[in-house]
Amino acid sequence: MGSRTGWLPVAILLLAASALSPRVAAAAAAGGEAEHAVQQHSERISGSAGDVLEDNPVGRLKVFIYDLPRKYNKKMVTKDPRCLNHMFAAEIFMHRFLLSSAVRTLNPKEADWFYTPVYTTCDLTNAGLPLPFKSPRVMRSAIQYISNKWPFWNRTDGADHFFVVPHDFAACFHYQEEKAIERGILPLLRRATLVQTFGQENHVCLKEGSIIIPPYAPPQKMQAHLISPDTPRSIFVYFRGLFYDTGNDPEGGYYARGARASLWENFKSNPLFDISTDHPATYYEDMQRAVFCLCPLGWAPWSPRLVEAVVFGCIPVIIADDIVLPFADAIPWEEIGVFVEEKDVPKLDTILTSMPIDDILRKQRLLANPSMKQAMLFPQPAQPRDAFHQILNGLARKLPHPEGTYLQPGDQHLNWTAGPVGDLKPW
Repeated sequence: MGSRTGWLPVAILLLAASALSPRVAAAAAAGGEAEHAVQQHSERISGSAGDVLEDNPVGRLKVFIYDLPRKYNKKMVTKDPRCLNHMFAAEIFMHRFLLSSAVRTLNPKEADWFYTPVYTTCDLTNAGLPLPFKSPRVMRSAIQYISNKWPFWNRTDGADHFFVVPHDFAACFHYQEEKAIERGILPLLRRATLVQTFGQENHVCLKEGSIIIPPYAPPQKMQAHLISPDTPRSIFVYFRGLFYDTGNDPEGGYYARGARASLWENFKSNPLFDISTDHPATYYEDMQRAVFCLCPLGWAPWSPRLVEAVVFGCIPVIIADDIVLPFADAIPWEEIGVFVEEKDVPKLDTILTSMPIDDILRKQRLLANPSMKQAMLFPQPAQPRDAFHQILNGLARKLPHPEGTYLQPGDQHLNWTAGPVGDLKPW
């Protein structure tokens, strides 16, 4: 699609987000929309979503943390500190949080949940990707260790255990979907609860009952780039990232299922779309100047852009069919975001410029709610209602454990030799 010539609707939308230049404000006023130039306020999240968001998990569950050899966790970080800043780092900071959390118990006999602190994404390639052939072997080794040293895994086959698995495709342990599907979820995790970043309906890598979390985005880094909330939102649509991954997808049709390529081909010359592969030093500031921030799928449906958009009050435009979003029972995604089907990417300019101004204002007010932003972050130290606490809330809501959690004599145990042969190699 070419550039739109009707600038008035765009001026109105931008004016709704903040006070803009006199020229744009005058254009909006001429269209009878000046009354929408109001100060942006926060809006409390109403209904069950708001109640869940503000839950306090303390006193509702107890977690026992297995004491593993350092090779499964802390030694990995020492070897490669990049693990502390990449989008999979939730597994590291969840461990640190739980060690000092009020829900921790040192008595395993009173525990509701058992946590195995294993960092499956911290053995990285030169490019910074988790080594997919090592991750399942690390996890299998850790489970074998706890099952040999303590009795708790064996009495339930892990049904009262949870694991943080923030891979692109969670416990399928691969960054390419085709290979992740071929591998499937590690069989030993069949009964456990997974805390995972990946979520897509009816997908082999989404385990029923999983707790979907946001990817890690460094809170301190984002805090350092905050600008005045009165700054005009003078960018209509913003995106920085790959449109083609020629290194891994030479023919250009598989990466992002073609959605990103469609974005570029349709809107690279559209003045309403500030999109590029360049990643400027002002990236965070630019998001705070934008009305809409595109969050298209890549190799996986999710990315840190979703977190960044919410934190910076930029309305997330989610382009990922059948995505299951983080803490969906606590965050009203339908109310704060815009969902565009992958096939409708060529109509994106029409979809966004046609949105009623009142809808945009309300989304911005909800995004301005501090609790909304807090739920997407893993701050150090932890803070009330942050992502750590939302995970605990999710675990508490799964209590009491259902009948069948504890194995009876003669019950079938998990098959330790199931899965790809490569995954069975010792680690």
